[in-house]
Amino acid sequence: MRLKDLDTTQRTREWYHGLTLLPGAWAIVRVDGRSFSRLTEDHDDKPFDERFASVMAHAAQTLLTELGGRYAYTESDEISVLLDPAWRLFGRSVEKLVSISAGVASAAFTLEAGRTGVFDSRVWLGTGVADVVDYFSWRQADAARCALNGWCYWTLRSEGVSVRAATRQLEGLDFSGKNELLYQRGINFNEVPAWQRRGVGLWFEEFTRGDAVRRRVRVERDLPMGEEYRALVSARAPA
Repeated sequence: MRLKDLDTTQRTREWYHGLTLLPGAWAIVRVDGRSFSRLTEDHDDKPFDERFASVMAHAAQTLLTELGGRYAYTESDEISVLLDPAWRLFGRSVEKLVSISAGVASAAFTLEAGRTGVFDSRVWLGTGVADVVDYFSWRQADAARCALNGWCYWTLRSEGVSVRAATRQLEGLDFSGKNELLYQRGINFNEVPAWQRRGVGLWFEEFTRGDAVRRRVRVERDLPMGEEYRALVSARAPA
């Protein structure tokens, strides 16, 4: 078989190579840490670790910059980056976007943390700004849920409660019950640092240095919530 024929035959077996983001669609690439519960078990403070959060923000900033995204959001061990409909890197190839975003996040985290962190990646598609706003509202709601659960779980564990007993106790509590559990122990969840409850947002902003207008990444650790947050995201994704 001639090399040219062999090359053509083998490339037809690269099943997802030709898959691209839909024309005119807003896209969000989300990377998630692989086995990060085990990774952070012996290294980080519970329920939240300041150093770990800073490393995740660094990885998010790197990913936002490398992909030329509109907005990035990180909470726990995940990062979401918004790409507008005009985004053209890699020919809008899904295969390249997924593989490169996971690689960039893994490298940025590992170099900054000084320990190996590996991420997987997936792509979300939306037809308009309203979809984008709903997506990031969903992720922020997840951040709040996970933060409350984490504070409750690790508070019980710090009292000597076993893993199984702490898990069972929380299974029977709703949102108010979990807040009350913390309040009885002198913890007001509403006073927990905003970055723990709401995540961290990142976007490009312009600033003036001398006579030149430059760009930098803003890292916002005190995000609003509810309609204010939806307005903030909408401003990052103008129609």
